[in-house]
Amino acid sequence: MSTLARRRRAGLLIPLFSCPSAASWGIGDIGDLPPLAAWLAAAGQQVLQLLPINEMAPGQQSPYSAISAMAIDPIFIRVPAVPEFAALGGESSLSPDDRALLEHVRRAPRIDHADVRRLKHTALVAAFQRFVDTQWCHDGERARALKGFLSQQAWWIEDYSLFRAIHAREAERPWTAWPEALQRRDPLAIHQARRELSREVLFHQYLQWLADTQWHEARARASGVAVFGDLPFMVDGDSADVWARQHQFMLDASLGAPPDAFAPAGQDWGMPVYRWDVIAREDFHWLRERARRTADLYDGYRIDHLVGFYRTYGRPRDGVAPFFTPATESEQKMLGERVLAILREPGAEIVAEDLGTVPDFVRASLARLEVPGFRVFRWERRWHTVGQPFRDPSEYPPASVAASGTHDTEALVVWWERTSSEERVNVSALPTIQRLTGGAGLDNLASGRCGPRVRDTLLEALFASGSELLLLPIQDAFGWRDRINEPATVNDDNWTFRLPWPCDRLDTVSEARERQATLRAWAEKHGRR
Repeated sequence: MSTLARRRRAGLLIPLFSCPSAASWGIGDIGDLPPLAAWLAAAGQQVLQLLPINEMAPGQQSPYSAISAMAIDPIFIRVPAVPEFAALGGESSLSPDDRALLEHVRRAPRIDHADVRRLKHTALVAAFQRFVDTQWCHDGERARALKGFLSQQAWWIEDYSLFRAIHAREAERPWTAWPEALQRRDPLAIHQARRELSREVLFHQYLQWLADTQWHEARARASGVAVFGDLPFMVDGDSADVWARQHQFMLDASLGAPPDAFAPAGQDWGMPVYRWDVIAREDFHWLRERARRTADLYDGYRIDHLVGFYRTYGRPRDGVAPFFTPATESEQKMLGERVLAILREPGAEIVAEDLGTVPDFVRASLARLEVPGFRVFRWERRWHTVGQPFRDPSEYPPASVAASGTHDTEALVVWWERTSSEERVNVSALPTIQRLTGGAGLDNLASGRCGPRVRDTLLEALFASGSELLLLPIQDAFGWRDRINEPATVNDDNWTFRLPWPCDRLDTVSEARERQATLRAWAEKHGRR
């Protein structure tokens, strides 16, 4: 049975951090989901695809550098909506310096993660103190609600909150640099840390309760738009999950990807490698927990680096030859299909990021299981045919996700202008393009300029595709040149893109109204409603 509802739909990929509203504190937050979803619904879009919202490692701004597979990053908490902060006087309770910082991050053209995190942390510490004074110490109604949340989520939040408290006490050093007894989770050392850090542990639990409560309230007001998440293949080595389950990971090897046309030396991501034999003996318990938590947060989700769940590429840290685990194709197929079955169990839809070097047997396995993989227009080619012609979008299989790009590709208009004139001519000759243009084809094939007509024809071709789900990065929907992330680079621009207008004021912007009407018209014309 397919994990994708058998109907044609369209949606946009928009990182949560990228869409702050007028009320946000310099970054898109949980409270911004309802106005964003309302705009999407009016645009005929039925899916909002987010990037991971897992708590990022200290000092990081990549959503794929997670310190927890379960926790929501507190940077996404809507601080003005926290009752304890409002009771303190809201923004007026901030110091003059913090009020000035708040105005700065609101006006900044990019997301300043460090300043936003520092500002929110200060406010949430003050809110927590009021919560302790007025609720926790008196067993108030909100204190009882937090206790209920902790009882329900104990299976992950106890290890996580202790890990975060120790991490802070240890000046955010990785757990491998902690005192040995804490590294190896000696029961006496853990008991002592839990007692000594009880207030700090409660603080991190309070933050997760706030985030979880706000999240479910926001999803309930999402105008019928399905909220899709993104399941990172791996968490950071310095994470609560690895610390709590060290025996399930190869800490002496580094996760990566084998050499391919885009990375001749392969890739080294610096994260530990799964010990699949151990995980299997424990009936994939941690993965089942991840699936349960992810299904609780989202209507569906994209599985990052899907091929890694079939065969994981590891690089031993001592420099010996890299390896795949499991080693044989039959074992790899068995593992991947077992993992996919586990991820499906809680009932959320799943789609697979199956880009890059993916063996034929993996694609055949996905097709047999009807797990939708991605069809990114620029990479959908007949690679084994002379000239490697583009595949017409009408030929994309129903159980697939059509896309103009991903979070880490260059924008569609940039790709079009940089590709060769020969390739532009080949795209122009595709049957779907010819049909949409009445046989005229695309303009400016020699110069490569991607004007509004070229942009919209390329986008509508994907609306007309055979794929039952279409996901467009918002940059491509508008024809912007911004990109969210450039792979294999660390710089101040990655993960800092924000919309040029507050997400709750899109209806007042003529360009946004025009795009909304155009997206809705395409969705109606091509049966994606």
